[in-house]
Amino acid sequence: MNSQNGFLLSYIKYGENDAVVHCFTEEEGFQSYFLKGIYTKKNKKKALLLPLSKLNFSLLPMRGNGIQTISRFEMIKSNDIYTDIRCNSVVFFISDFLNQNLKHENKNHHLFFCLEEFINELENQNYQSHLIFLIKILKIQGVAPLINSGKFLDPETGTFSSELMHHIFNEEISAIWLAILSSEDPYRIKISSSYRKDFLDSILVYYHYHITDFRIPASLEIIQQIFE
Repeated sequence: MNSQNGFLLSYIKYGENDAVVHCFTEEEGFQSYFLKGIYTKKNKKKALLLPLSKLNFSLLPMRGNGIQTISRFEMIKSNDIYTDIRCNSVVFFISDFLNQNLKHENKNHHLFFCLEEFINELENQNYQSHLIFLIKILKIQGVAPLINSGKFLDPETGTFSSELMHHIFNEEISAIWLAILSSEDPYRIKISSSYRKDFLDSILVYYHYHITDFRIPASLEIIQQIFE
């Protein structure tokens, strides 16, 4: 019987009592699994299906060309991020973001452990950690901006320029990008609340240019409202 550790990204109900779950696993990357009977009245494990919860899945052997079925699953580590409204909004945003944009991602240990690091930061109430995490993903994917002497980040070329190339990427927003890209511990960088909305917008613009088939999460509006 195969066993996988993974972060839950989303799940959808299938029929009356079953579900299909989407996860990012340590050994197989993005995977979808069939979960039988999770919606039955006596099944109390539905409470474990929380966005970005780290779970261990025991899987039945594959039959035919369908998706694998979960025989049982357990939460590896519980935390309190779901009781804090700001943490909760960040969790839903990032799980939505990853669910839409990692569908073709294979095994990637760097990304998996980066996700663990992000969760740890969120547990410590680092409410800007999602902004840093999204930049770290760009680094892992090999499409992060190249650092030079320019003051303005050009999102299309991924380089810094001496002239303003995009209205969102002004000197202040570009300086935040540069600080994060240059830091050995970017989670310790403090981003002023007055810049966080524009900075997140700049990240999404950059992703549009450099990540194939990028989709903006539907939960973007919620996280913007929470942090206004």
